[in-house]
Amino acid sequence: MSKQPLHITNGDVLTNYLDELDIVGEKLTWQEMLCEGPTIIEINSEKFLDLRKSFFSEFYDIDLDTDSIKFELNKLNVYKEYSEIILWFEYDLFCHINMIAVINLIIQKKIDLPISLVCSGRIKGDKALKGLSELNDEQLIDHYKKRVKLTSKDLELAKTLWGIYCGKDHNLLKPFILTVSSFKYLSNCLKAHLERFPDLIYGLNVLEKNILEIVKNNSIKSKHHLLGYVLNYQGYYGYGDLQISRIIEKLSVFFTKEAHDITLNRKGHEALLGQHNVAIEIDNNMVYGGVEKSDFQFNKKQNKLLKTVLNAH
Repeated sequence: MSKQPLHITNGDVLTNYLDELDIVGEKLTWQEMLCEGPTIIEINSEKFLDLRKSFFSEFYDIDLDTDSIKFELNKLNVYKEYSEIILWFEYDLFCHINMIAVINLIIQKKIDLPISLVCSGRIKGDKALKGLSELNDEQLIDHYKKRVKLTSKDLELAKTLWGIYCGKDHNLLKPFILTVSSFKYLSNCLKAHLERFPDLIYGLNVLEKNILEIVKNNSIKSKHHLLGYVLNYQGYYGYGDLQISRIIEKLSVFFTKEAHDITLNRKGHEALLGQHNVAIEIDNNMVYGGVEKSDFQFNKKQNKLLKTVLNAH
């Protein structure tokens, strides 16, 4: 019996889509969002799962199903049954950090198989960036046929980036913004990541500032209405409902909420004008890999992270 590929997908929706299209091979569904919360380099460990379980419990009041995660990851233990590994991840930061982690897990398990990437984003004739599950049958199959084989340099790059992400100095990611690789959207994602830290002037990160501008410039009827706007206009972040809803809740201090209307209050207008740094007014306790969001601020002029003065040692 000839060997078949192992497909590692970015979620259940895509896994089901591949099954519907009768894409041959075993499917492993990646069930994490490593763009938020603490991470350590060694992914294939109980310590890693414990760390993630604690994060989801504390930040989202979710009991992470580690048994389900282990069940999926165990498919990598029989890698000799597969002909190759095909990664299915998208153009955004959410997917890219997961993808880099998956590649590192493969490396850490010493799996010696060809690795290819199917990555969606820009589609000819369409202005909007597209996720894999948003492609029609013909487009998805075309992406599959044109998958990119990752080189040893690509794998080494992913290993280096994961090490930096799990570390304490995310400015070390900056030089890789200009690195040429098979990861077509990596540059955009690395820029987006650095801009997740509070702006030195505003105290808001890019996404938070964007949310306030959406409220200012549109007639927003409810938090659900606002959620829909943000999901559609978040650029390269790729956040889901869970993450966006949490950010909106943290920004509530800048809103006036009435029965069928959400508007900016005085604090919100002042925040957008940059009259003072509002970082202290937002609960900035999110963790990105190896660093806390509140420990750094993004200096747009220098295009780098600076240690937050209150947290400088």
